[in-house]
Amino acid sequence: MTQIKVPALGESVTEAIIAKWLKKEGESVAADEPLVELETDKVTLEVNAPEAGVLAVITAKEGDTVEVGALLGEMGEASNENKNSVAKDSKSETKTDDAPTDTQRLDKGHKDSLNVEENKQQVATDLSPAVRKMINDNNIDPTLIKGTGKSGRLTKEDVQNHLENKKTVMSSTPQAVKTESAPAVPRETKSREERVKMTKLRQTIANRLKEAQTEAAILTTFNEIDMGNYIEMRNLYKDSFEKKHGVKLGFMSIFVKAAVQALKEFPSVNAEIDGTDIIYKNFYDIGVAVSTPQGLVVPVVRDADQKSFADIEKDIGDLASRARDGKLSMSEMTGGTFTITNGGVFGSMMSTPILNRPQSAILGMHKTQQRPVVMPDGSIQARPMMYVALSYDHRVIDGRESVSFLVRIKEALEDPSRLLIEA
Repeated sequence: MTQIKVPALGESVTEAIIAKWLKKEGESVAADEPLVELETDKVTLEVNAPEAGVLAVITAKEGDTVEVGALLGEMGEASNENKNSVAKDSKSETKTDDAPTDTQRLDKGHKDSLNVEENKQQVATDLSPAVRKMINDNNIDPTLIKGTGKSGRLTKEDVQNHLENKKTVMSSTPQAVKTESAPAVPRETKSREERVKMTKLRQTIANRLKEAQTEAAILTTFNEIDMGNYIEMRNLYKDSFEKKHGVKLGFMSIFVKAAVQALKEFPSVNAEIDGTDIIYKNFYDIGVAVSTPQGLVVPVVRDADQKSFADIEKDIGDLASRARDGKLSMSEMTGGTFTITNGGVFGSMMSTPILNRPQSAILGMHKTQQRPVVMPDGSIQARPMMYVALSYDHRVIDGRESVSFLVRIKEALEDPSRLLIEA
């Protein structure tokens, strides 16, 4: 037997929850094939089979909390039956390609009719007494109704809806014979609430957001950006950019570049508090918030100051894709110095983002929308405007610095050429 154990989960992570077994006991498994999903407070990861064989024993069940090194299950060698199963299946498929004889057709038809009767009987045994009575009183074939209850079981509402639909069809047909409607059936009482245990990731998100609000003196300052010049530049070069670099030119790369330039000018925004000390970071690892089915995660673009627009777009695309698939490593989500979040992709017009501790600031982007703007010459034009927000820890960042930082972001987006000369 080969033991399957919980692998190392990353720095400061000591336990995980069994989210889902991908294989059942007795199933054949290929080498490196995923066996089970583990959920930590930061990522969801898969444990693969160390070798080919059979999943003999599952020791830790779904929902169990396990520590690093704990036994998840055991694998055994594949039996001859399992090894030959694929060959047998292929042979059986080849045989079914032959045209069936008349006798085979008759046998098949007889078996199908038996299967239908058996299916009816099986469905009938799964009915509640109230539903069974409705089925019998109205002479209904239960297999013709799709169940919406637990595990596909029929409910009284399913039967009632079936009767009402049948009545509607009959009444709309000219030759239809009117029948008395079924007696009113009291609506089945269902639970109006559902209690679901929070995932480890959701628990961590909740705890850290609350810690940020409790520990930091959070303020938010706002500004608005005319995105017209950048959109014009983007439309002008997006095709050649994608052709050359193999990635689309989006909005995130220029915001990352603008943030890096502003962080260099206002280093306190790139700093963090540690006890009674302030730690100033002389590197620029920018976190980019990504929404996933499991919750919000913040993978980090490392050394963003040393990367081109194309490199940043590639990094963000790769990190976001793997974040949604739960494939990020622990190291890819730690150590950021500043975070950018884009609520605009969901239609948000304005928000006050919460700090991603221990960072001291976070930039919120929002939806770009045409709005009337008074231009320097006094004319009024419809311009593509975006509200931006900077939430910051007032313990380390003063109001002057936060407002000036956001103004630098605005200036860089409204005149992208500033980024070339770092003006």
